[in-house]
Amino acid sequence: MNAPKDSINLTSIRQHLHAYPELGLEEVKTATFLSDLLLGWGLEVTHNIAGTGIVASLRRGKSDQTIGLRADMDALPIFESAQHDYTSRHEGCMHACGHDGHMAMLLGAAHAMANDPGFNGNVHFIFQPAEENFGGAKLMIEEGLFDRFPCDYVFALHNMPGIPAGKFASREGTIMASIDVAGIEVLGKGGHGAQPEKTIDPIVIGSQIVTAFQTVVSRNIGQFEPGILTVGSFHSGSASNIIPDTANLEISLRATDPDTRVLMIKRLEELASSIAMGFGGSVKFDWQTGYPVAVNDSKVLEIAMAAAINVFGPDSIEMVKNPWMGSEDFSFMLEKIPGAFLFIGNGDSSPVHTSEYDFNDKVIPFGVKFYQSIADIIFNR
Repeated sequence: MNAPKDSINLTSIRQHLHAYPELGLEEVKTATFLSDLLLGWGLEVTHNIAGTGIVASLRRGKSDQTIGLRADMDALPIFESAQHDYTSRHEGCMHACGHDGHMAMLLGAAHAMANDPGFNGNVHFIFQPAEENFGGAKLMIEEGLFDRFPCDYVFALHNMPGIPAGKFASREGTIMASIDVAGIEVLGKGGHGAQPEKTIDPIVIGSQIVTAFQTVVSRNIGQFEPGILTVGSFHSGSASNIIPDTANLEISLRATDPDTRVLMIKRLEELASSIAMGFGGSVKFDWQTGYPVAVNDSKVLEIAMAAAINVFGPDSIEMVKNPWMGSEDFSFMLEKIPGAFLFIGNGDSSPVHTSEYDFNDKVIPFGVKFYQSIADIIFNR
């Protein structure tokens, strides 16, 4: 797979990455593969940031500007149903969100800039682990990412099925929602199903909590401010004649405004605690890693839009009206550094996070040229 320095087959690289996916914080072979290529192209590579994350740096010329370009590395625990020559060799694990394509586009940009004799600038190519679950961007930042590799601006692309291949889409301000995930354990007192009066029924308590949660958005958030609360899991009990001791709920919250996010968390905790107390029980919360709202910097987004237009024309970018209610841990980077997050069309493909999804290889050159155009605007203006 090692390509000569002056040539590169990004489709083969993308399909190799697709065939050998790895889950979050387990991207050891992926990181080694990427590192070998980047070192072969003459970049300075730093390993083991947040475990498997790597940063490849290109510093050339006299520019005092530095940009960060980021791609995520991890796959998802999904069995791939589509059949290709490069179908996942790791059963139960696949690149179902296009991170293989994101890496290929960023590799292509690194190769192109490194082999451009007229390149003048400083770029950190950030290959980030664990976007899907553990907040790898947050982990990299906590390990000094932007202290060790200062950036004036950061950029990232994410493919989007349903948008024409190679077309770009974004918006000013909030581009993606926050997400917070909680496990709620309802603590009651079990007993015989024939003597419910001697129990504190956690299923009844849990049911009341689920019903009350429907008011978190409808009775607390204004009609023009999006928010979503989903109870995705409710488990309790083992038999029809036994009242169990506990019930367990799994909850996700999404918001497009930081204040709304705080309010939703507060109301969820207040409702669950007070309802459980009213029935004589209690609750325990297990909050998992949350991702903040992803907010584009308006000036940096203008640079990104100009980069697309300069290469592909004015019809290449679409400004969308509403944020996407999915979440993205690039939001942690956007909290620290002015930046822009854009979608790049994947064409008429299966949706992400499905067993039939596949990144569209025809999109790769668009991403490469987009990143090159950003560098050209910033370093040559």
